[in-house]
Amino acid sequence: MRTRHVLVAALISGSLAAGAIGQEESTPAGRRGPVLVGRSKIATTYGIVAASQPLAARAGVQVLERGGNAIDAAIATNAVMGLVEPPMNGIGGDLFAIIYEAKTGKLYGLNSGGWAPTGLSATLLRSKGLERMPNRGIYSVTVPGAVAGWEAMRSRFGTLSFYDSLAPAIFYAEHGFPITEVIGEGWDRAARGLSATPNAAKTYLINGRAPKPGEVFKNPDLAGSLRLIAEKGAAGFYTGKTAEAILATSRENGGTMTAADLRELTAEWVEPISTTYRGWTVSELPPNTQGIAALMMLNLMEQFPMGEYGFHSMKGLHVMIEAKKLAYADMLRYVADPKFAKAPVPQMLNKEHAKARAKLIDPAKARCAVEPSHFSGLTNSQGGDTIYLSVIDRDGNIVSLIQSLYGSFGSGLVPAGTGFMLHNRGALFTLDERHPNVLAPRKRPLHTIIPAFMQKGDIRIGFGIMGGFNQAQAHAQFVADIADYGMDIQQALEAGRFTKGSFTGCDVQIEELVPESVRNELKALGHELRVVPPRSGAFGWGQAVMSNGAGVHFGASEPRHDGAAIPEAPPVFPR
Repeated sequence: MRTRHVLVAALISGSLAAGAIGQEESTPAGRRGPVLVGRSKIATTYGIVAASQPLAARAGVQVLERGGNAIDAAIATNAVMGLVEPPMNGIGGDLFAIIYEAKTGKLYGLNSGGWAPTGLSATLLRSKGLERMPNRGIYSVTVPGAVAGWEAMRSRFGTLSFYDSLAPAIFYAEHGFPITEVIGEGWDRAARGLSATPNAAKTYLINGRAPKPGEVFKNPDLAGSLRLIAEKGAAGFYTGKTAEAILATSRENGGTMTAADLRELTAEWVEPISTTYRGWTVSELPPNTQGIAALMMLNLMEQFPMGEYGFHSMKGLHVMIEAKKLAYADMLRYVADPKFAKAPVPQMLNKEHAKARAKLIDPAKARCAVEPSHFSGLTNSQGGDTIYLSVIDRDGNIVSLIQSLYGSFGSGLVPAGTGFMLHNRGALFTLDERHPNVLAPRKRPLHTIIPAFMQKGDIRIGFGIMGGFNQAQAHAQFVADIADYGMDIQQALEAGRFTKGSFTGCDVQIEELVPESVRNELKALGHELRVVPPRSGAFGWGQAVMSNGAGVHFGASEPRHDGAAIPEAPPVFPR
């Protein structure tokens, strides 16, 4: 827990925990909502980039100011994020995005998750004595999808070259940047694990220790990898020097990845799935992601008068916690790579099904065991080392993008000379042959990372909150804060949250910003609460951008992290 955040939280927790402080303001939801003490949202008629590290957000803004659009800026921001926040993300991981095209009003979904290597199967791992998927090491590595995602985004919607979009990341990798506080603390916690492999230690440690907040850090090897992408596009990653280094790491550690596994991976454009909630249309990405769980939660919550219950009320929080259990039980049972196992998405999102399922929520008691629905494996996990960023440009195009290594510093394996960590996304497979999410070659696992989007009338909001299996439940809380409690996007990010990282039992983590009296009422219902101090990372870190439909754009950034929402500057100076 960081001292500065404890002090800030101590100053604001009384009013924030209570919600209303005697004033009201107009909100995007068209209601009068509580004014919460914290940051103000950013407003401009130009573009905004919101990210969990200001240098990365500023890099995206630089690209906007150079004439790029939201897609170009998102790539630039993500590339810098992989450098400045390497515990969480990088080109060795996967990427998902929702893109809103202002001129057509259409939403586009991008699934750039990688598949398991050829030869990697549940049978192989059981033959090696493994009873469950490993969380680290080569057998947790799937083919990284991030660069394929950049290629797909740029080729379809971008206006600038990779040279332009990757220039800020290459500069900072070569010249260095100062480590920020929250990122530095996470880096330090991972130092022992990084020291276990020579390439990881060489890339991410300074004299055997993690760089300290304020210390300048460089990663020239990553600059080299990014230059290859700038020169050759995705081929600069999936073939040639970088691909050879990845394959060498796989061979050295007993892996099964082939050159074809890398060369043949492409990102997939998918149709977002959606539901309606209090007049809003909320969109997520379809399976193999957990996005459907957020929509199912909202369908369940819709059966209860959440607005009447009030912000941070016992009744409202109880409904959301119980809805989380029911939605996640179905998501874990059915979601997998749709090319291998088709989830019953229409049935899962059916409103009548939600009405029937909501009857399982007992207003007087918490359920500690929930069975999935039955239409005509996984173990508990809180892995969540992920970044989320959102961009809006002056024309109103929006990118909602999430990118991750899954666990802190992913698999722990750095291909020699590349400057990036391979992710451990394969840890989300199961070895249970009866489960749709069982490990198989060229199959993608159930994926935790999800971007989101919501719209009502002319209002468009790109948002996301990272954090493993925290994400879908955090999305539902964000939507309720806006749709039920009348908050703006900044207030909705700052509001105290709960999270339940497990899939059984009555355990729940709850932020100290929720009033003690309400916490006691929840305990009386049987919820086993663990109270977490304000402004920790337990509840994820989020960003959001919004268009009001009249040419004004807004941005918000998670106060629990180092980030910022930074507006584009108009071209006021003569060239």
